[in-house]
Amino acid sequence: MKALPEGAEDMDTDALRSLLESVKSGQIGIEEALTELKKLPFEDIGFAKVDHHRNIRNGYPEVIYCQGKTVEQIKAIAKRLMEKNNNIMATRASREVFEGIKEITDDVVYYETARIVVVKKKDIPRSEKVIAVVTAGTSDIPVAEEAAVTAETMGNRVERIYDVGVAGIHRLFANAEALMSANVIIVVAGMEGALASVVGGMVDKPVIAVPTSVGYGANFGGLAALLAMLNSCASGVGVVNIDNGFGAGYLASMINKL
Repeated sequence: MKALPEGAEDMDTDALRSLLESVKSGQIGIEEALTELKKLPFEDIGFAKVDHHRNIRNGYPEVIYCQGKTVEQIKAIAKRLMEKNNNIMATRASREVFEGIKEITDDVVYYETARIVVVKKKDIPRSEKVIAVVTAGTSDIPVAEEAAVTAETMGNRVERIYDVGVAGIHRLFANAEALMSANVIIVVAGMEGALASVVGGMVDKPVIAVPTSVGYGANFGGLAALLAMLNSCASGVGVVNIDNGFGAGYLASMINKL
């Protein structure tokens, strides 16, 4: 009989034993057992419950959101995740966080504009289908890079089309071919957020709109762009939260791999 795989001791042992005994006795079938296994395990390290089966359920390991966490907490979570996963991503990460993670692994890269740290121990095959990341202005690039780096880290080809807002709409039309050939389009815009509607009216692919907090006072920290995108008259436009480049990149990756 083979020993349990490394890391199995982190599961709820009693629950796992009970599940295996139920399969052995024929009380439940293999498919039902697999469904139950997808809920396990997580590792309780006191200040966090590290989800080791996120990649089984969702197709990518748990991503560490760094804001509000100390460097030592982030390092501890990252170390646990690295024991069972090849690639780890940490978002909204400072250079201090990068330097902390660098103390526990050399396989780490910091994307400063995106504020993302990636622990990369294995190359993920790139999809042939392209995700286009489009910004209205240069000020929107940090959020756009969060989306682009997220999508690339998850194994997607990304084409960046930056500073093509409606104030100079000819710049957008000059990139029409690239937009139309993309499989998914992420549109990042602040101010009045009109770019998402314009792009949505040009293409037959899903558009993920990301409102940013870029803008003058009446922009209300991105709320004006958010409401404009939610009220888009173009079909096929979905909207994520203000400045949520990570959410847009993750969703685009899921769509791209269908």
